[in-house]
Amino acid sequence: MGPKTIYFSDNFFSSGLTNIYDENQNEIGKLDLKSAFSSSLRVMDLSGNILTEGRFRFFSGKWSICDATNTEIGLLRQRFSFFTKKYEYEANGRGTYTIISESFSKEYRVLDTNEHEVAHFVKTSGFFQSDAYKLTNQSNKLTNEELIAVVMGITMIIKSNTAAAGSAT
Repeated sequence: MGPKTIYFSDNFFSSGLTNIYDENQNEIGKLDLKSAFSSSLRVMDLSGNILTEGRFRFFSGKWSICDATNTEIGLLRQRFSFFTKKYEYEANGRGTYTIISESFSKEYRVLDTNEHEVAHFVKTSGFFQSDAYKLTNQSNKLTNEELIAVVMGITMIIKSNTAAAGSAT
């Protein structure tokens, strides 16, 4: 398993490569936001090898996460909740996780079925700059690259919801 705390960012236009860093500011990989229009991404190591990919399922609001062989390893979906932001991540054969955040918070907690926190992430910037994230992983079942795809999947779901709300007015 890699470092426990990692940092990565979105691009302002949601396309192109950004770096992934460990807590000592060493580059440990890359995040490829393939296109502003495709809503898909790749998490790669320093050599450019694909470790994890994320994308929306065809005609669905569900975010599929695949490994390097393009085998689905998990599925992220939004859950309805009145006073919190809530998501569910089903990690194929490794459990189902709830991802929860208070309504106006930029911090998210990843909880296992026993409601123990196994990871958390915080959006550390935004508005006129690209969103950046700090991810802390305490899980022995979920990899850093898988959790990066989950975090970015939540970001893509939020962007999709915002775009749908904007087009409805």
